[in-house]
Amino acid sequence: MFAEGRGAVLTDLDGNQYLDFAAGALTQSLGHTHPEVVEALTAQAGRLWNVHDSATPDRADLLDLLARLLPDQLDTYAFFSTGAEVVEAALRVVQATAAPGRNRMGALRHGFHGKTMGSRMLVHWDVGHQAFSGNTVLGYAPYCYRCPLELEHPSCGVRCASLVRKHIAEKPNVSALVFEPVLGAAGVIVPPPGYWDQIAEACRAAGVLLVADEVLTGGGRTGAFLASELLGIKPDLAMLSKGTANGFPFAVLAGRGDLLRRPEAATTGAYASTYASNPLGIAAARATLEVIERDRLIERVRVLGALLEDRLGALRSRFANLGQVRGLGLLWGLEFVTDRASRTPAPEIARAVYTTALDLGLRTSLGGHILRIAPPFTLDEALLDEGLRLLDKAIGQVVA
Repeated sequence: MFAEGRGAVLTDLDGNQYLDFAAGALTQSLGHTHPEVVEALTAQAGRLWNVHDSATPDRADLLDLLARLLPDQLDTYAFFSTGAEVVEAALRVVQATAAPGRNRMGALRHGFHGKTMGSRMLVHWDVGHQAFSGNTVLGYAPYCYRCPLELEHPSCGVRCASLVRKHIAEKPNVSALVFEPVLGAAGVIVPPPGYWDQIAEACRAAGVLLVADEVLTGGGRTGAFLASELLGIKPDLAMLSKGTANGFPFAVLAGRGDLLRRPEAATTGAYASTYASNPLGIAAARATLEVIERDRLIERVRVLGALLEDRLGALRSRFANLGQVRGLGLLWGLEFVTDRASRTPAPEIARAVYTTALDLGLRTSLGGHILRIAPPFTLDEALLDEGLRLLDKAIGQVVA
């Protein structure tokens, strides 16, 4: 039972300490209770809480900051509370502005966009006995380790991308492709070279909007402010949340002004929500992003990411049950298997490694047979080494 957090370290009720290599829910870009975020929230709590999307000086400052950090084409913003809420807002924009006949959207298999109805329907996520397929077309995710086409990269010619192009980008009834540049909940699936190049080009040529779900990756976690930038994608809309306000509930819809300001999309109340644009969230987001910009923490993410790549690769070479390690910056997935020949998922091994690591003093993020590693940007190399030592020990105890 956690009682306190400072930086990358959590403390439980008994005084035991844990390195948090999950950064909360992959949210604490600056670590727990960062002093400048605490100061900003504390000061704001004594001034103003909720004025329902009214203008404030801090909001104007945050808008200027986002304009510096985001790609030039994403020049207009709306604020929300959660990742799912901002995804739903983006879907409304797409539906409001779609040309007659473009009544379908595309998404990627294995994608995750939230648990609300619209976000679930994007990926045909059934609940109970109810099937919510929605009005979407699913394309192949770039999951090379488990290629659904039973091909091997690079000899495959990135066939998954050509099929996305054929089934989504080139269909005259598709209005947008909603996607995670790096699929997070699915296990940190990083696309191979060429995947997004041909999909983005085909979407642009056909007038299909590119809607980047950067709820997890936005804010610098992959080594660029948006993962889309690393992959050469210029989205028409992008959604950010998790790390944007260091774990405080806040989300940003960023988009092209000519799209978000179209009368069909900008009807009265279209971007309003009870807690959207609240001054507390704005204070947390502004403080977080100012520290990231001032301290050049995205450069730090790239440095630490290179260290993680080397050391996690060495772990894989030592443990046969670690089928694949993949990631970018400070977002990594470790895929556990029963054996490398069959690649059979081993959720029981992953869970055992997770619990063993926790007992040893390391917190990670578990999902099925995948462990995700996503420490704060402020982590120093000594703590990185210690966390990896504990991870090595945990895997060794489980699979020895």
